[in-house]
Amino acid sequence: MAAPEFDPCPIGPAADLIFGRWTAQVVWVLNHHGRLRFTELQRMVPAITPKVLTGRLRQLERDGLVERTYHAEMPPRVEYATTPLARSLTPVFDALATWSDAHLDQIATARERYDAADGPR
Repeated sequence: MAAPEFDPCPIGPAADLIFGRWTAQVVWVLNHHGRLRFTELQRMVPAITPKVLTGRLRQLERDGLVERTYHAEMPPRVEYATTPLARSLTPVFDALATWSDAHLDQIATARERYDAADGPR
């Protein structure tokens, strides 16, 4: 008889979804700046390539975190905004931002100490 499946980390699936490459940055920007056109969004996440941003936006739309609005005008215009589901992540992002402000200096110090000791012992 197979052992029952056990997930030792119940936040794993949510962490994979939310903290996939570029997901948090794109959702953060849209949550804080509202509805944006592609070029505006790309300007606010400058390290992302247009191809990767396009793919990430499609995945976020598929996951129900971003809505895409097409405006049939000349020239055509597309805007992106977070959904209520994505906006429900705001307290999570705010808590992580607070934690980062309080602890990233400690992380940097620990890394320096570790690196000065030539890595693992």
